[in-house]
Amino acid sequence: MWDAAPLTTIGETAMGKHDIKKKAMCCGCGACADCCDAGAIEMARDKEGFFYPRTDKSKCTSCGRCDQVCPVNKSVAADCANQYFGMRAKDSQLRYSSSSGGIFSIVAQYVLDRQGSVYGAGYKENMEVAHQEVRSLAELGSIKRTKYVQSDLQGIYKKIQQQLKQGQWVLFCGTPCQTQALRLFLNHSYEKLILMDLVCYGVPSPGIWQDYVKYLEDRHGGTMTDFSFRDKRNRDHGHTRSFIINDREYADSLFSDAYCKLYFGNYILRPSCHECQFCTVEKNSDFTIGDFWGMEHVRPDLDDGMGTSLVILHTDQARAIWDEIKEQAVWFACEKEQMLQPRLLEPTRAAKGRRLLMTAYKVLPFSLWIKLTIWGSKWMARLSWSRRKQK
Repeated sequence: MWDAAPLTTIGETAMGKHDIKKKAMCCGCGACADCCDAGAIEMARDKEGFFYPRTDKSKCTSCGRCDQVCPVNKSVAADCANQYFGMRAKDSQLRYSSSSGGIFSIVAQYVLDRQGSVYGAGYKENMEVAHQEVRSLAELGSIKRTKYVQSDLQGIYKKIQQQLKQGQWVLFCGTPCQTQALRLFLNHSYEKLILMDLVCYGVPSPGIWQDYVKYLEDRHGGTMTDFSFRDKRNRDHGHTRSFIINDREYADSLFSDAYCKLYFGNYILRPSCHECQFCTVEKNSDFTIGDFWGMEHVRPDLDDGMGTSLVILHTDQARAIWDEIKEQAVWFACEKEQMLQPRLLEPTRAAKGRRLLMTAYKVLPFSLWIKLTIWGSKWMARLSWSRRKQK
């Protein structure tokens, strides 16, 4: 279990209004810690395993910068001149190694061809998820594929800022709150910066993820070296999950995995995700990408179970890049209504049993907790189905 980080007010200046005593007011992006030149802010895990800023008031200079970079209270763009597309890479291997249609890899190659840097979420040696820099196509595989874990961005904001000031191309791909945090951190327009946000269901607890990795390692007697949340081997739209422990692979349905059940059951999402303001097609990024759910209704002729990317272009820069790369893909234009999905309309709602489940997580051994929660979720599902039948 993780130690609690006391929730404190950061940026306590005469103008400061950034109070995170309410957990839903912090998305855990870490921009406040990266921007604090006085070193007064650090990110620490609470008892649910999420990162929150912790402030040493003796070091705080009351500059107010932490308030300025916080994405939670900053409104997103409105009335963007959006364009909507579905696409899949012509390169079958590139598409297979991607979670959906491969748009991230194609834009990444555009940046790498210009000797730039690409940032995305990858696994560290201990399977923690953190944003990493990639400078070559050979390295790109380490940050491809969906990770259903909130990533650590410690030190990334400053590094990107330095590279942009040196005139380098940078592609940053992350959750909408992370891309907004980077934009606010930079507080400057850079022609060679490409911001790409994901259609985000919500981010689950990094602490619970680490406990789950250890649980699987103990169960299978080894060290985990990879975990794929969206394995495409069965041509089932990535509904297979697989992992490797001691060079042995284990694969099964995504929806039979204990961690994924809790994730999609809305039990382990960050509190701020349930009040997210970024569940809209209007964004301050260049690209929004995700899975094109509902392809079987929009373009059944292209639905082969291997994934299609949803692509929303928000800016002139995104449209210019799209014009250069679209020949590498099979693509089609679509209307906004054809690609809308729940997370582009409203936040994910918290499960009714979330508070009870998290209370149990804080006090029970993880191996017991995971078994009880899966048994409990099955019982609740049966009860819910029974009630629906009675109605």
